[in-house]
Amino acid sequence: MAITAGGLLNSTPASIQQTLSTNYLDLSSASNAGWGQQYVPDLMEKEAEVFGPRTISGFLAQVGAEEAMTADQVVWSEQGRLHLSYTCTMTDNNGNINGALNGGKVTITDHIDTNADYTSGSHGIRVNDTVIVANPQAVIKALVTEVDGNVVELAPYGVADCSAITDAKTDCVIMVYGSEFAKGKKYLSAAAAEADTRGANEPSFKSYTNKPIIMKDYYEVSGSDASRIGWVEISTEAGGSGYLWYLKAEADTRARFTDYIEMAMLEGELGVHGTDAVDNFLGTAGDSTGTQGLFAAIESRGNVTTGVTGVNAATDLGEFDAILAEFDKQGAIEEYMMFVNRSTSLAIDDMLASMNSYGAGGTSYGVFNNSEDMALNLGFTGFRRGSYDFYKSDFRYLNDKATRGGINDAANANAIRGVMIPAGVSSVYDQTVGASMKRPFLHVRYRASQTDDRRMKTWVTGSVGASTSALDAMQLHFLTERCLITQGANNFMLMK
Repeated sequence: MAITAGGLLNSTPASIQQTLSTNYLDLSSASNAGWGQQYVPDLMEKEAEVFGPRTISGFLAQVGAEEAMTADQVVWSEQGRLHLSYTCTMTDNNGNINGALNGGKVTITDHIDTNADYTSGSHGIRVNDTVIVANPQAVIKALVTEVDGNVVELAPYGVADCSAITDAKTDCVIMVYGSEFAKGKKYLSAAAAEADTRGANEPSFKSYTNKPIIMKDYYEVSGSDASRIGWVEISTEAGGSGYLWYLKAEADTRARFTDYIEMAMLEGELGVHGTDAVDNFLGTAGDSTGTQGLFAAIESRGNVTTGVTGVNAATDLGEFDAILAEFDKQGAIEEYMMFVNRSTSLAIDDMLASMNSYGAGGTSYGVFNNSEDMALNLGFTGFRRGSYDFYKSDFRYLNDKATRGGINDAANANAIRGVMIPAGVSSVYDQTVGASMKRPFLHVRYRASQTDDRRMKTWVTGSVGASTSALDAMQLHFLTERCLITQGANNFMLMK
């Protein structure tokens, strides 16, 4: 009988008193988990959190609410403007832009509020209305004597014609401020005195829609890896810890998906059915693609400021005074929350500090609620200008290098500095509910019914843990279906 000795018995004697690789396990070999040496290292088991909180979600939770829906789209209506004001082109009675305007005609081209929908013949100016026509050259008050579609004929008060408007006649605004009628007549002219065809104005109906999108993700770990212990103690944003690496991977996938939910509500864009590549790829068979996120809604229906003196022009009150003037034209909501990136936040702090007459020559105590025995506080959380209150907060999404912070570095002049969101609620007519509702200006709708709640679905498949299939792995699935509703976007301001 022959005995064959194994080649890895580590039994070779040493001729001297010395630790050698032939006496002990070779911890540097691939078969021994890649340890670099035979001596036990001073192992730091805890995983270092070098990026601080890595998630960016939480913005919508601060400024909005969530509500269930049971349809493929959300439709809501918003009030139109009460008064009649339009942009127009002014000509003389013969249709000539150049020359004396003896009387004058205006052709309505658009609503003064360019966010409003305008179609030919949709203006509300009628015969016998008194109007103001203005451009940089002059302001003229006149009576409307004839309306023919979008062409309105005027009889000016106090002057023989409208020749005061001499140049740039295409840059005019017309506004109705009242009416005047002759005694005993329905109309000023005798020819129209018998037929009351002046007509009545109907309120404009403005409705908007948005649609939810379906978002999915999943994480998979084999049964062997799920039961393998690691030497690193992991930690997750959700507070979990342990020595099973798949717990970290699963937690990271969940946290990333939660961030994607919020990022999609901020960055979402609506597709154009039948014309774009997204529609062709998804094969939606008649359904539109995409969803309108916050930034797209503000750029489409709201206000955008690019500053006064450059890309990051929040160093004086000039930009804020211009913003206030625009808000006065809109809903005049007097409380706003500003979510801004770091450079804009510091610029606002510097702007407010410069308002202190002692700040230019050095730091002053008292004005900033500072004392000699405390750390100097040069930051501001809010300020009041005119009748408006602004509350400032850093927006991590705009700062983080892996999210909009990196995009902003590349976008330069097109970077998003921040967003101003009105505080409070708005009253709108919800066609799904069939009633007027008060809701936050910003809120999320998610798909849900008694059968399926798709706000944030999580389920496990496979043979690891809950055994649901023959797959020797555990799959954790994530799904949501939702959209963002931006009501009253005319009261929002995007800072670029």
